[in-house]
Amino acid sequence: MNDLLFIIPLFVAVAIGWLLGRQQNNKQPQNTLQQEYFRGLDFLLSEKTDEAIDSFIRALEINSDTIPAHIALAKLFRKKGDVQRAIQIHQSLLARSDLSHDDFMRIQMALARDYYAVGLLDRAENLLLEIRSQRSSADVLQKASALLIKLYAKEQEWQQALDVAKQLSVTERPGLDVELSHYCCELAEGNIAQQRYRHASAKLNLALTFDKNAVRANLLLADIAIKQQEWKKAIATLKQVAQQDSTFLSETIERLKHCYHELNQTSEFERLMKQWLNKYPSTSIMLALGDIILQQQGAYPAGAFITDQLKQRPSIKGFNQLIDLYITHASKGANESLMVLRGLTGQLELSKPVYHCQRCGFSGKSLHWQCPSCQNWGTTKPIHGLEGE
Repeated sequence: MNDLLFIIPLFVAVAIGWLLGRQQNNKQPQNTLQQEYFRGLDFLLSEKTDEAIDSFIRALEINSDTIPAHIALAKLFRKKGDVQRAIQIHQSLLARSDLSHDDFMRIQMALARDYYAVGLLDRAENLLLEIRSQRSSADVLQKASALLIKLYAKEQEWQQALDVAKQLSVTERPGLDVELSHYCCELAEGNIAQQRYRHASAKLNLALTFDKNAVRANLLLADIAIKQQEWKKAIATLKQVAQQDSTFLSETIERLKHCYHELNQTSEFERLMKQWLNKYPSTSIMLALGDIILQQQGAYPAGAFITDQLKQRPSIKGFNQLIDLYITHASKGANESLMVLRGLTGQLELSKPVYHCQRCGFSGKSLHWQCPSCQNWGTTKPIHGLEGE
């Protein structure tokens, strides 16, 4: 941000300097303009950004030569949080009668960003709809559509966001496909709550066309299959998560265990867990196998298995499970000591987050498909390592 606060005024300074040179060549001396320009340049070199901006604003003449400089200044104000000044600059520019059509559309787009930034979403929406209805350059239309999609998403108008996106080609919506996939999932979750499973499935399949690696879509499709007791379909859907993003396999374990149990195919569940443990090692998979061994062979073989796995891949969650196993079979004296230790390690586990945003670092106990901190979609994943999987 600090670099930006310096670079934009520097760009404006260069623009004004070019304008001064042009006016001198045309024998149009502008003493006041020159004085303000050099005063602003002095402020800029002294790292007094605000004072430099004020001088450059006074120096700029509102004409076609200085429109880019004004837009750059307004962008700087918006970045600094002084959106009202950005709005004033853009509204002043729009009041001119001699703007070219392209400049008029660019300034309208910049004003829409101002309104969006300050939370005046209705005004931003009206401007963006107007831009999309007029003859604009492909670049401006693409930017207007992308901002309109984000605006509708901010208002949780998922269907309207998708309707705008459908009018864009794949190349016209770079970086939006993951978000669009989550919009579909948001709509699907509403349908699931209303038991409208067919509509939900249609939205989830659309989500997968936007993003083939949409783990959330497959988890929800599996939930629908489970609700309809379509166990094999749910299993097939959950297995696809391994190819989409193996870090989310921990989210499939309980669902898979339930499905295989309903089919009376515990051995198939065990075989799958062994395959995944070799290929995608994680604490949840290891503990699922440990539970199978516990049911089939007892506490000591299960404890030996978990101990061996923890030597290769230590984790707090695995260690707590191991202590629980030994507590049930320890002598009274040892049991008391283990209970004290378990209380301490249990508190340690409870104090640790389970999910982590890859973009901003936000951590928490719940899986948020949209990060509460940075607002990015699909960046939060289960934590792996000693304190996680």
